[in-house]
Amino acid sequence: MAQPITIRDVSKTFGSGPSSVQALQRIDLDVGAGEFVAIVGASGCGKSTMLRLVGGLSAPTSGRIEIGGQCVSEPGPGIGIVFQTPVLLPWRNVEQNVQLPLVIQRSGNDPQRIQALLDLVGLRGFERSRPFELSGGMQQRVALCRALVTDPSLLLMDEPFGALDALTREQMNLELQRIWLETGKTVLLITHSITEAVMLADRVVVMTPRPGRIREIIEVDLPRPRDFTALRQTAFHEACDRIRLLMNASGFVE
Repeated sequence: MAQPITIRDVSKTFGSGPSSVQALQRIDLDVGAGEFVAIVGASGCGKSTMLRLVGGLSAPTSGRIEIGGQCVSEPGPGIGIVFQTPVLLPWRNVEQNVQLPLVIQRSGNDPQRIQALLDLVGLRGFERSRPFELSGGMQQRVALCRALVTDPSLLLMDEPFGALDALTREQMNLELQRIWLETGKTVLLITHSITEAVMLADRVVVMTPRPGRIREIIEVDLPRPRDFTALRQTAFHEACDRIRLLMNASGFVE
């Protein structure tokens, strides 16, 4: 079951004394169960830091983060994370890479679930392939399956398609939307692409430069499922224009 995220008065500072760096300052954000929220902002504004805090990979300096009403203090089985690079183990084949979280959690193998996920992302027939035999887009599909194999209630994605070519990135956008619609999970996506954020998200959170704060949250009023014909709709352009206006002072380049 999808879980909501509650972020209350969260700040994060790295280091201490004169050399300290405040990455985030007093963040308040609610993400509803099953909601798709994207976060955009200039490089260094704390987007990835916030994702790591939500995932329990780092602790806030102050404030509190809850998932489903439970305080986040460490990574949990209810959270799946996809990074910018697939970070697949080269000596393991596709099926074994997807299985890895089950091995780590000592929850046994689940061949049927693994096969269902590979079918979901169009990788049937590649179960025995090694990462070097796959394209970048296919490797990222494997990473997505690996994040989903434990059936997490929350999916955290940190620039998952940033290293892909434009066409593959568009295909992966549609794939991610389809998976989200089919699974109903809560998704928090970090992206540098305004069009990607508006294409995928229910709401787009715009961050200020460091120390990162929430400047504004943009509602995306577009019907689902969305395809790239949505780019011609007035609501799409209005949302993108508003985000660009907010980001202009930050020197943001898409």
